[in-house]
Amino acid sequence: MSVAPKKHLGQHFLKDLSIAQRIAGLLSGEGYSQLLEIGAGTGVLTQYLIDQPWELTALDLDQESIDYLNQYYPQDKLKVRYGDVLKEDFNVLFGQQQFAIVGNFPYNISSQIVFKTLEWRHQIPEFCGMFQKEVAQRICATPGSKTYGILSVLTQAFYQAKYHFTVPPGVFHPPPKVDSGVLRLKRHEVIELACDEDLFFKVVKTSFQQRRKTLRNSLKIFNISQKLKEDSIFAMRPEQLSVAEFITLTQKMESDGISTHS
Repeated sequence: MSVAPKKHLGQHFLKDLSIAQRIAGLLSGEGYSQLLEIGAGTGVLTQYLIDQPWELTALDLDQESIDYLNQYYPQDKLKVRYGDVLKEDFNVLFGQQQFAIVGNFPYNISSQIVFKTLEWRHQIPEFCGMFQKEVAQRICATPGSKTYGILSVLTQAFYQAKYHFTVPPGVFHPPPKVDSGVLRLKRHEVIELACDEDLFFKVVKTSFQQRRKTLRNSLKIFNISQKLKEDSIFAMRPEQLSVAEFITLTQKMESDGISTHS
């Protein structure tokens, strides 16, 4: 049985087994006993995940891939589930258990998968996989770089992000038009921010929507008091602030009586 990659699902099947093995090898297995593989396809990565000390679930939107996985992999070692990760209720799959995520992610929804991971961060200690290179670099970017933005700050507030290696188009069928990048996210030991987290998210997103402006101008919608506007932090642009400085900024705004309803 063969599976044809489907353009509407953003499928590019990895052919290089050594790369699949390297991705699997990045998982530590620490702090979880459940692993979710997103977009398992024909199981190129799955084969290196299956005989490990965790329970493995493969999630895919392609019925042909699901039939393939059920035919070639033992069902006592692999749970195969049809579903869209962006609509999936992880409590149905894992209850309150800790679980990790791995995959060669469809590029058209990869950023959304990261945002969903952030929503479920209390249950996801580790996340590892392949993205379009530019997106992977954006997630791991540091303050001061042009690629540093919303995705960088929000991810790094809760996870240590590390870019591991670049993958060329030629190792896929069909080859994508861009390079790919593999990263790993490892959750911080303390994942409760020292500020109002809803306000933190809103401040980060709002400030980067006008990234060339100073915070004094980009955060105008919050009705910041004149006294607080004089704080030197408001003369900075968002890409200059570290995660810790965004937390400090949020604290200052909270002290000024600003909330997510402001």
